[in-house]
Amino acid sequence: MADRPVIGLCAAVERARWGAWDTPAHLLPREYADAVQRAGGIALLLPPDPRAIEQPDELLDLLDGLILAGGSDVDPAAYGAEPHPETLGVNPERDAFELALATRAVHRDLPFLGICRGMQVLNVARGGTLLQHLPESHGHEDHRRTSGSFDGNDHLVRLDATSLAARAAGEESHRTLSHHHQGVDAVGEGLVVTGHSVLDDLPEAIELPDRRFVLGVQWHPEVDETSRLIAALVDEARERAADEGQPAGAA
Repeated sequence: MADRPVIGLCAAVERARWGAWDTPAHLLPREYADAVQRAGGIALLLPPDPRAIEQPDELLDLLDGLILAGGSDVDPAAYGAEPHPETLGVNPERDAFELALATRAVHRDLPFLGICRGMQVLNVARGGTLLQHLPESHGHEDHRRTSGSFDGNDHLVRLDATSLAARAAGEESHRTLSHHHQGVDAVGEGLVVTGHSVLDDLPEAIELPDRRFVLGVQWHPEVDETSRLIAALVDEARERAADEGQPAGAA
């Protein structure tokens, strides 16, 4: 279908087991692709690609929009910090790939949504830093009450009334499902914090006001079928393709 925008989904590199196999794999929870497809988009899985670190346009030319997904902690070396003992599972290969895509996607004004880790990658790509362990800095574990599950991990986020985040969510008080132990510290260049947790005012939405759709959210809209965020990204990707005079999917 000519109106199905192609949305790139960056995949993690993790060890996985299936059948008789136990081997490194490129993984992404299927909820991300399901949400893109429900919204009328084509989901294209993007494994880390060393060549794309230097030439990200080769991949971005294929896309109408980009989603950076959740996953393991960003390597503190990417923002000039020493690792905290609770910073785990870092993968510099994935970090370099996603930082390159995020930087170039913003430059090209490609519709972009960063989810959880993806929001943190966006912040680091713009020169920002991260808090490496919220239970230490904020004194509680309410952003990840149950490890490995979203059950009981919900809370409200206040979204600025005129923000892209509020327009995409369709409301200013938004119930979110979270699962993270890190967060934004120093905010990256040009980014504006437009959402705060009601728990502790932690930044939970950041955006670039001078771009048509560059948004990072600290929660997981892909696991909430009532969320409008991923659909908003797909709609924006479709509109951008139309504005540029080409059918969606022909980026």
